[in-house]
Amino acid sequence: MPHPKSTEEMMAAAGPIEKNLSLSLLQITEAAAVASAYQVGKGDRKYADHVAVEAMRRVLNHIDMKGTIKIGEGERDEAPMLYIGEEVGTGNGPVVEIAVDPLEGTNLAADDVNGSIAVMSMAEKDGIFYGPDIYFDKIVVGPKVVLYEKKTGDKIDLDAPVLQNLTLVSKALGKNIEDLTVVVLERDRHKKIIADVRAAGARIRLVPDGDLLPGVMTCFEDSGVDMVMGAGGSGEAVLTASALKCLGGKIIGRLVLPNAANEKSEDEIAKELAEKLPRLEKMGIPENEISKIRETNDLVPGKDVIFAATAVTDGPFMKGTKLLGDGDAYMTSILTGSSGVVRITQSIYVKDKENKSFSV
Repeated sequence: MPHPKSTEEMMAAAGPIEKNLSLSLLQITEAAAVASAYQVGKGDRKYADHVAVEAMRRVLNHIDMKGTIKIGEGERDEAPMLYIGEEVGTGNGPVVEIAVDPLEGTNLAADDVNGSIAVMSMAEKDGIFYGPDIYFDKIVVGPKVVLYEKKTGDKIDLDAPVLQNLTLVSKALGKNIEDLTVVVLERDRHKKIIADVRAAGARIRLVPDGDLLPGVMTCFEDSGVDMVMGAGGSGEAVLTASALKCLGGKIIGRLVLPNAANEKSEDEIAKELAEKLPRLEKMGIPENEISKIRETNDLVPGKDVIFAATAVTDGPFMKGTKLLGDGDAYMTSILTGSSGVVRITQSIYVKDKENKSFSV
């Protein structure tokens, strides 16, 4: 029986981006999380997002790399967003593409609700999909389901009945359907999914915002999340795919216009298509490929991928950023890369280390 991959072999498997930029990536998300933490509970989601963006940009532009934002928060004329196509870094060092959400769950942070994070991923050139500003209707599952698919040939199917997919997941995880938990964004467009999951006997966990972190949680046993379903932002789907690429999970889905997902009239859908299509085509997505089924490797084709997320408010396995006064801060993050190494880290920033001590 072959010996499991050793720690040394996993270290050696890391690509140049993972070896050289992982710590920098972690520092970027930590900076954004601290900036956002000062705005937690103050009710102004736009400003909380704004300070996260600015903190990320400041740190990004001190890193030796030639980076391009592939998934960002807006277009060039929507400054101060980290806009799609923006070049960041010093211009020296490795060429990377970046997917970013400076504050995933802006409403959660503004209202001091669990689940908001600062998140970013990087990959080599052509390693990240150009996610347009529309929805991605998806199913997310963890590594055990992927392994089951490989062994049996049975596959998660976006167009299959909910019960069929739940049955596959239950077999893969060795659970009864009644013991499965499916995370779904609390939106009117998901009423049928919610009804079908409950009719099958599984549990639904509704989240008001932010289904990116639950997607990552499918890769951790005993996390309490077995599956994520429903339509959310395509940028968040790409970031989820970045983590899944490193952790062994899977995302499958298709792009969908918001008006179509929300069952608006045919005229409203046609109008939105006319507005969005020129930009979609510019990104290399013709009309006949909008509804194409895309999986993890389509969203993140890169081989040297890194992903980091830092908790702003409390999460399932990460404590939210704690402000300790006088500029000091404590935070928890997850950092992973294509080598398969996963780090859940605790960081403490001490502004005046010579004149104080504290516990967290």
